[in-house]
Amino acid sequence: MTSGQFKPVPQILMELPPAEQQKLFNQVTAIVRNLDWSDAVQLTMLVMGSEVLQQRLLAMLVGYLSKELQAEVQYGD
Repeated sequence: MTSGQFKPVPQILMELPPAEQQKLFNQVTAIVRNLDWSDAVQLTMLVMGSEVLQQRLLAMLVGYLSKELQAEVQYGD
């Protein structure tokens, strides 16, 4: 990413090439692999109900954005 260029994280994720999206998918799957869920709604409820899972997923995403894309992540209110 270019210095000073702001993009929301969802936009960055949507613009990733398929290979990079797959890499992220694999990392997320490693985190949620052992959870008992059958659809996206159930998975969302499990994640939203667990601060530990939220922290692990956020740390993975921030790490990816920082290391792979050299992006600076800023948190908004």
